[in-house]
Amino acid sequence: MTDLARLRKALNGFRLEDNPAIVQQKSRDFYWYSPILKAQLDHVTADLVVTPTNEEEVRQILKICYAMEVPVTPRGAGTGNYGQAMPLAGGVVLDLSAMSEVREIAPGRVVADGGAVLADIDDQTRAHSGQELRLLPSTFRTATLGGFVAGGSGGIGSVTWGGLRDLGNILRLRIVTMEAEPRVLDLSGWDLHKVMHAYGTNGIITEVEAPLTTAYDWVDFIVGFDSHADAIDFAYTAGNQDGLLFKELATVAAPMPHDYFLRHRKLVRREQSLALVVLAPQSVDPFVALAAREKADLLYRSDTASDDQKKGLPPVYELTWNHTTLRGLRVDPGITYLQVLYPNPGTIEKAKQMDALFGDEVPGHLEFIRFDGELTCVGLPVVRYASDIRLEEIVHTFEVHGCHVFNPHRYTLEEGGMKKTDEVQLAFKREADPRGLLNPGKMIAWDDPDFDLEDGGVYLFPGLQR
Repeated sequence: MTDLARLRKALNGFRLEDNPAIVQQKSRDFYWYSPILKAQLDHVTADLVVTPTNEEEVRQILKICYAMEVPVTPRGAGTGNYGQAMPLAGGVVLDLSAMSEVREIAPGRVVADGGAVLADIDDQTRAHSGQELRLLPSTFRTATLGGFVAGGSGGIGSVTWGGLRDLGNILRLRIVTMEAEPRVLDLSGWDLHKVMHAYGTNGIITEVEAPLTTAYDWVDFIVGFDSHADAIDFAYTAGNQDGLLFKELATVAAPMPHDYFLRHRKLVRREQSLALVVLAPQSVDPFVALAAREKADLLYRSDTASDDQKKGLPPVYELTWNHTTLRGLRVDPGITYLQVLYPNPGTIEKAKQMDALFGDEVPGHLEFIRFDGELTCVGLPVVRYASDIRLEEIVHTFEVHGCHVFNPHRYTLEEGGMKKTDEVQLAFKREADPRGLLNPGKMIAWDDPDFDLEDGGVYLFPGLQR
């Protein structure tokens, strides 16, 4: 139990928030996407929110909390979906949103504070030199760079650049450890994987160096099909055209576009499935030619739409990734979702097979990404939730058909299937957080000495032991 009066006194001079309503708000993320996590985590709250304004304040706060054995859970904007930023053991939520400076912009790279909002970084790099970040979550208007690295995996841009796991998509991380005398470490190369998608369990990210790419006036397309299988075939064909430059490529099965994309309903018949496309201006004419050959129905293109047609329409990327589920939840709170990898060879055949197997119980939503160098489908299918038992049955069915589920209904690193914990990861945690005070409860291998580090599971972020 945290001695709150003593802690507040020790932290005097830092920005503190102890209003219970605000503390509870800052102790939450989008965990409620999952009915399982909502039931498990709804009571979770910190004792205090502390907002540092620079790296030295982070170091001092961690030193105080270490001495008092107070847990610390870092938070960016709270846009994660698995309880990543929720303080299971109470204590302090470390709100990094005030550390938001873009420190350096150079050809092909940017250095920014961990609390910098991704959209703000893009605005500054575009204005500076016509560059933008390679990878963004669909929540990039509010999400922070450090939060994306600590809790995300990929998103908009992954069709061209792959995911955060891929070498070169993050260049350097600067972290603060939680020890008697916290240290500042600069990590690069394979060492980045000690901290990426680790929910802040291995250090507080204060600065990120990320690669940039050329910024374009990207063009949105919405393409209609009579079946989701036809949409998948078209998207796979388009995505494999090496001369086309995509920022986003996704498919969504009927009736979700009509039922969930309310502002686009005027464009879509209820029985239509969609391909959602964002591509560079120089790729527009070739893409239109491909669509004509494939007899695809171009329902909307932003470069020729009138102001009246565009009015009120969100950009296409806000229909993709987790925004697809979010728009669905606003219409039908009874749904949830999964995260699925349909591995090669046979990525689209697996996706179509699972669509046919589940039908409208699990309507399909695919994102096309580069995975180990190949165009690959990952799914964020909507699930018409009936019970926890049925949800587990659905997960099992995907797995037995060779489709790997990264389970968004689990809040630990290992159970979610995103990050493999091995001896290298654990050794770094023992070094950077010897008392296990950073975001406790999120790493099973730390809490359970009998945890099987070689469980044979498939992980998006593989272990570092070689």
